[in-house]
Amino acid sequence: MPDSPKQLHLNAFLMSTGHHEASWRLPESDPHANTDIEHYVRLAQLAERGKLDSIFFADSPVLFSDTGRRPAGKLEPTVLLTAIAVQTSRIGLIATASTSYNEPFNLARRFASVDWVSGGRVGWNIVTTAGADAARNFGLHDVPAHKLRYERATEFVEVATKLWDSWDDDAVLADKESGIHTDPDRVRPIHHEGRFFSVAGPLNLPRPPQGYPVLVQAGSSEDGKDFAARYAEAVFTAQQTLEDGLEFYADLKRRAVALGRDPETIKILPGIVPVIGDTEEHARELDAELERLISPEYARNQLARQWGIPVEDLDLDSELPDDLPTEDDIQGAKSRFTLIVNLARREHLTLRELIARLGGGRGHRTFAGTAEQVADTIEEWFTRGAADGFNIMPAVLPSGLERFVDEVVPILQARGLFRTDYTETTLRGHYGLDRPINQFTGEHELVVAE
Repeated sequence: MPDSPKQLHLNAFLMSTGHHEASWRLPESDPHANTDIEHYVRLAQLAERGKLDSIFFADSPVLFSDTGRRPAGKLEPTVLLTAIAVQTSRIGLIATASTSYNEPFNLARRFASVDWVSGGRVGWNIVTTAGADAARNFGLHDVPAHKLRYERATEFVEVATKLWDSWDDDAVLADKESGIHTDPDRVRPIHHEGRFFSVAGPLNLPRPPQGYPVLVQAGSSEDGKDFAARYAEAVFTAQQTLEDGLEFYADLKRRAVALGRDPETIKILPGIVPVIGDTEEHARELDAELERLISPEYARNQLARQWGIPVEDLDLDSELPDDLPTEDDIQGAKSRFTLIVNLARREHLTLRELIARLGGGRGHRTFAGTAEQVADTIEEWFTRGAADGFNIMPAVLPSGLERFVDEVVPILQARGLFRTDYTETTLRGHYGLDRPINQFTGEHELVVAE
């Protein structure tokens, strides 16, 4: 097969023992992996061995999950990435951080720090955080309205980029003879006064190696897509069918073009939960084993709470009721609500069957098959124009990532769809993204003091 004119981007989305909620119950799993730094370092090194673009950690400022059901505690992701950075050399490092429950100065400094520590490999997954339980950890009685959260996020990103640009790239002179370390004329306050934030600046750290961290976004609501079209350089999305993937891809690229952006500067990476077996039957057996370990009653209660309906309205052995709320009624994760409901209605799933489908990827596409079949699916979405790559979400860790790296990646490499070695050293380089120009000076060349 001839080489593809462009190549896939692959990110490994890492979650303790794996994305399947029952993965921790398997004999092979370490139930304490969620707080084991060596576990995550090994996973990062494995992804780097597979030449993947990046790894990614989700996060939420709330104890997310029933603590009796699965490992619920999480290490703070930027701290985790800093530890991983010093034991890897090429793999990109992406962490989630909320614009609803942080301040721009602290977060800009934190991501700039990780970019310096890693030599230019960090990315920020920008989220607005749904859920009243998170709001109550920050003195609020309920989650702010969906549109308000995105308005705050817009100003938050504007402030963060101003702070990263508050130092010129050549501000640090380190001139021992003259006694001047940093040229004060090349470091400036930002004097931001807005609706949500008042920030004087400058940042107390030089402009990071990448200029900015790679900006990642994961919302697929209308507000989320508008935000992504304006700011995102990579988009993690959930699409169940090729048709839905094609529609989302084309829509988001059109929105980016309408804002004057080159559509190639926004990489769309749908999530896929591959369960890989020696044969298709073996893969289905592995998938069925995980499904048997799910606790459906918890998921029933969780869906009822998220949808704002009495749990008694959801019968495990019936299809979803007709009188569910609409997406407009949902203040939380709007696009994920619609995806889940459409999946259930399209395939006439009972609630129990729906819960089994959600157990591995919470709405992301699950696929049980051989390595060849997984590679075929990835290639089809890529070559048909539904994805620029994929967010790989192993159902079980570390085994799921091991099989993907050792069995799927070589197939994609042989087909000319994926790199055989790194050619760049930064995450921007892996994604084929330019280093952003400093908005205050128009400069973009990094000057490194000898």
